[in-house]
Amino acid sequence: MNGPAFDASTGPHGRRPGLSDLAVSPFGLPLALHGKEVRVAWVGRTSTEDHQDPRQSLLRQLDRSKASLPPSWVIVCHFYDVESGRMEIHQRGKGTDYERFDIPIARDGGITDLLTEAPKPGRRFDVVICESMSRIARKMYETLSVERELERAEVPVFASNEPIMLTGGRAQQILQRRINQSVAEYEVLNMLELSWGGTCTHVREGYNIGKPPYGYKAKKLRHPNASKADKGLTKTRLEPDGLRGETVTLIAKWRHHEQLGLDTIADRLNLDLDRFPPPEPTGGLRARNAWSKTTVADILKNPKYTGYQVYNRRARRSRGGRNKANPPEMWVWSTEPVHEPLVPKWMYDEYTARSDQRQGSRDGTEPKNDATTRRTYLLRRRVKCDCDRTMMGTARGDVVYYRCHPLTNNRGRPDKYADHPPTVYMREDLILTEVTRFFTERVFGPQRSELFLAGLSLVDDTAKRKYEGQHLRLQRKLAEAARKQENVLRQAEEADPRDPFTHGLRQRYNDLETERQALLTAVTELDREREQLPDIPGPEQIDILDALPHLAVNLHRAPTELLSRLFDLTQLSIQVHYRTNEATLRVILPAAHTPEISALGTTVMDSGPDAAQERSGPAPCASCTSPPGEAERMHTDEQCASCTCPRSESN
Repeated sequence: MNGPAFDASTGPHGRRPGLSDLAVSPFGLPLALHGKEVRVAWVGRTSTEDHQDPRQSLLRQLDRSKASLPPSWVIVCHFYDVESGRMEIHQRGKGTDYERFDIPIARDGGITDLLTEAPKPGRRFDVVICESMSRIARKMYETLSVERELERAEVPVFASNEPIMLTGGRAQQILQRRINQSVAEYEVLNMLELSWGGTCTHVREGYNIGKPPYGYKAKKLRHPNASKADKGLTKTRLEPDGLRGETVTLIAKWRHHEQLGLDTIADRLNLDLDRFPPPEPTGGLRARNAWSKTTVADILKNPKYTGYQVYNRRARRSRGGRNKANPPEMWVWSTEPVHEPLVPKWMYDEYTARSDQRQGSRDGTEPKNDATTRRTYLLRRRVKCDCDRTMMGTARGDVVYYRCHPLTNNRGRPDKYADHPPTVYMREDLILTEVTRFFTERVFGPQRSELFLAGLSLVDDTAKRKYEGQHLRLQRKLAEAARKQENVLRQAEEADPRDPFTHGLRQRYNDLETERQALLTAVTELDREREQLPDIPGPEQIDILDALPHLAVNLHRAPTELLSRLFDLTQLSIQVHYRTNEATLRVILPAAHTPEISALGTTVMDSGPDAAQERSGPAPCASCTSPPGEAERMHTDEQCASCTCPRSESN
């Protein structure tokens, strides 16, 4: 009987000499690693963010990897990247930073190229070597993913800081590797947390990070750390940047007082680019030399214009570095204003809160850019229901209504408008009648000053009076502390310096100085709180009314575009109170626009025939002007005999 051929390199039972039972077990390494020559793929990685030279780092990694190889192992290909090890594996290997450095190592690809070649039958390597497992990835999960893919392809991974054992068990080696990986990930995360803490402290102390936002410029300060200051390092705070700072303030005023849309603001700014210079992108790239809706939105959203230093508005490095916007809860704010504000905090809070309500809405009364649009509404965006929803325009024949119908947009919140009627209607002609009367009497009428002064008694000025009272009390305490200090100082000058009484006077003077400084701090804080309060009209503002002419205005005679502009300048708003069947009309007269309001009022007075009547023709009957549904119930042929509604035309 013929047996198997005997190989001198193996023992009598076919096993190579020196192999243990564990080496040939299902848990051992591939037997190909015991051959005369083993092909090795070297993996390296360094980051440009490290305080080291990528060229020197990769050369060192390669030398250490070579030194740890067994005699019969030869490196035949090189895979390396110059990128952050905290990136996910599927994002790795796409950068070209390695091209910026003169690295004298032939590159066969990056980590993704290694993983692509490993499962192929004709791969060039049998095993992978690296300086340490952290050079494959900083996160243990990513490292284990690479190990798992290579293990499926029967390609073991070794590191120069771990013992390379081929004949024994692997359990001890795996234990040591996992400990090293855990320590490496801990060190990285700990370093990031410490760095983050330092960044937050830097921000809370009022120092800026990165390029100053439009409207500010960087003011360099000596570094508070003496050793760093000696090296020429500085820190920066923000200070207003001339015309650009004034432009930011004007944008905020237009948004808050006139409630203009982003496109409208951008169009206004583009009319005079010398007065309103547009932002310049970093490096001058993608410069448009004009204002856009996006740039206006970025300015309005930036809280730094309130005087506070704010950081972490975007996830630039975390979450995959996607530059995603973080929720406000994650923003890091300075504890108090640290630079001159361009926008009051209360104004920023108000127009930011209103931004969601205006989303998707446009300025003006021109028809929507939609082929199916047949009409537009003069009071669009200006009529709001008590439920804080903007009432939508609708029409029945020639009669225009504004309605609130929350049931169609409640989205699973049936309890939010539990006491709200199914539908609330307000007729446009009734609103315009009251608006005309308001402008005639209170804006352009001869009795407007008396009406304004009489209305001041209804203004809630509790917060203002509280501030004035607190401010007066603090000023009195400051004066009293200064008087006491003066008395103590006079007594100390006349007393013997060696007298214990004199030492007591000195201590008393220091205590009074501490008290005075605390009062000054309280006054400063109180003044800051006052800046956050909205302006309350007072008798001194009657000059704005006096600057307007006396006119008998009839808004029904004015063209739509003039009315829309007048309503924009005066920030007309109507609040409908469905519980009492009443509405509140609100108008604001910005002092800066008084001349334009005067000119518009004069133009409206001089307008041609009643355009509204020409458009609508004879008035429809009372039933036709009732809200939809109710009109269907009340309508009769007799009522429609002389009106122009569709029902009468069909008769």
